[in-house]
Amino acid sequence: MIDQFINFVIRPPRADYNPDQYLWEREFTLAGRQYKRQDLELTNARGHMLRCSHYMPSPYPEETSLPCVIYCHGNSGCRADANEAAVILLPSNITVFTLDFSGSGLSDGDYVSLGWHERDDLKIVVAYLRSEKQISRIGLWGRSMGAVTSSLLYGAEDPSIAGMVLDSAFASLFDLMMELVDVYKIRLPKFTVKMAVQYMRRVIQKKAKFDIMGLNCLKVAPKTFIPALFGHASGDKFIQPHHSDLIFRSYAGDKNIIKFDGDHNSSRSQFYYDSVSVFFYNVLQPPKVSTSCPSKLEKYYDLGDLKVGAAMDEGLLYEIITGLQSASTNDASSSSAPPSVLTTKPVNEMFSEVAPLTGLDSILSRDDRPESDKPSNLQDKPNGQSDECCSYTSSNRESWGRCSSLGGSDEESSADCTTADNSHQATLNVLATHIKSMQLKSVDPSKEKKMKKRASTAPKKLKHERFEKLEALSKRLRLCILKRVNHRRHRST
Repeated sequence: MIDQFINFVIRPPRADYNPDQYLWEREFTLAGRQYKRQDLELTNARGHMLRCSHYMPSPYPEETSLPCVIYCHGNSGCRADANEAAVILLPSNITVFTLDFSGSGLSDGDYVSLGWHERDDLKIVVAYLRSEKQISRIGLWGRSMGAVTSSLLYGAEDPSIAGMVLDSAFASLFDLMMELVDVYKIRLPKFTVKMAVQYMRRVIQKKAKFDIMGLNCLKVAPKTFIPALFGHASGDKFIQPHHSDLIFRSYAGDKNIIKFDGDHNSSRSQFYYDSVSVFFYNVLQPPKVSTSCPSKLEKYYDLGDLKVGAAMDEGLLYEIITGLQSASTNDASSSSAPPSVLTTKPVNEMFSEVAPLTGLDSILSRDDRPESDKPSNLQDKPNGQSDECCSYTSSNRESWGRCSSLGGSDEESSADCTTADNSHQATLNVLATHIKSMQLKSVDPSKEKKMKKRASTAPKKLKHERFEKLEALSKRLRLCILKRVNHRRHRST
């Protein structure tokens, strides 16, 4: 039984995993942005190889330093435990670094030390990040053993750490071991248990090279002034909540504590994750992504007068541009990756292929036509009042006439879209027009004969598919560009 307790301390179950299966992909998308996982190896002072991963934006912002949070796993954990941290922090421009401590996961080493030697592993990681010019402030997020490692044992030595999140930390390893005797209902006299602990202490010192009596966070908590957020599950039977309470009361720095439902290994509540996100955002102060940086579309395409703003969906616009190219060549393309060869044709010329500029006058002046010539879907909606023109949700944003500035005529639209540039207005008016309205334009008899001849040679099915493709592209492009314009709902007169 004593050997089981010794292994419980220094040799718990070890995580054996495949990084490509249990970690985030090497290239992945999160909240509409691209990120990457960079794997690396560091060597600690004892010569053990540490397997590490660094999650960061892809591409990394040029001439911009981003903060980083180091996630420290528990005694039976590994760097895969940081997957949730990446989801929470990456959208806030905070990179996430995680590692397998010595004796854990895929790193070298035979034993864990519940924070004693892991403190030195963390020192190597911090030194590496300090050497990277693209890393600004550093925060620590630890759980269980990782909370002890990243909190008072290392934080007391490095006051430059910006902030720490401490989830389920234990105050004293000796007190924890004595409590676990009662939790597991080991019926032995107290003096016998203390003698067994002393024997375990000598064996652990010989095998793992650390003293279990030295793992006492209450000795260093009064000397640590780093802002800290404590968290503990109210139903934790392994490390009971009063451990965090003891550390919290003796902690010298700015502090806050959160209690939530669950046990030691249960998933944390959304409120807790939101609190962690807000805490790190305040202490790390990540920079905002500069909108002046050229977008991926501007690198690969000549956009002409059309500029990509912060509110524009680049992915959607890219799909539209590639769709325009495929429509002009009657070749559909499903690739979402940037082309390897730069496009020389300006995008506004491709727009003119969908809505020819020679027909702008008739489109822009369609309000002068009789009411019978206007699209029937606008006749049935007087004053622009209906569910369609007064709502813009994810369920109906693919339908026509959803935006209030598109519910009426072009004159009303131009009055409502007060922030639109004059250079964009013609394009917006064209795109605000249902592509079927282009068919209302009168055609010369000679041209009409030519069109009939072409129609006789080309299959009707291909023409119908091409028309539907152009109609869908016009619709998607209008929704994409009009996200940049402030809309005002029509009011009934």
